[in-house]
Amino acid sequence: MAIIPVPKPKGVIDLNRPANALLLSQVGHLQHAERRLPLKYRTQIYTHAIRTEGEAAEYIREVTEAIHQAHEDMEAWRKKRAKRKGLTIAASAAKPAKKRTAKSASKKRGKKK
Repeated sequence: MAIIPVPKPKGVIDLNRPANALLLSQVGHLQHAERRLPLKYRTQIYTHAIRTEGEAAEYIREVTEAIHQAHEDMEAWRKKRAKRKGLTIAASAAKPAKKRTAKSASKKRGKKK
């Protein structure tokens, strides 16, 4: 198969260009996801002040890194917790056996007839 060279367009990346609606919508979705993160992973960026592609790119990068870090920390915590799974609680007790009442015993006798 023949390779067709495609020249890169000039001026594609302009960090000072105003952000379009699609990019601002993506920022809104990431803000929604960021709100579900624990406080220590959240950014301190005010999303309503984002106006350029560069600002949006910076926010997207920070939130994406925070989400990845939160997942890595959770996996490490789960592995650490799984090692301790063999521990038992000393205060646990067996459940007491249920006593039969006269009413339930009479129902069972009635069904056998």
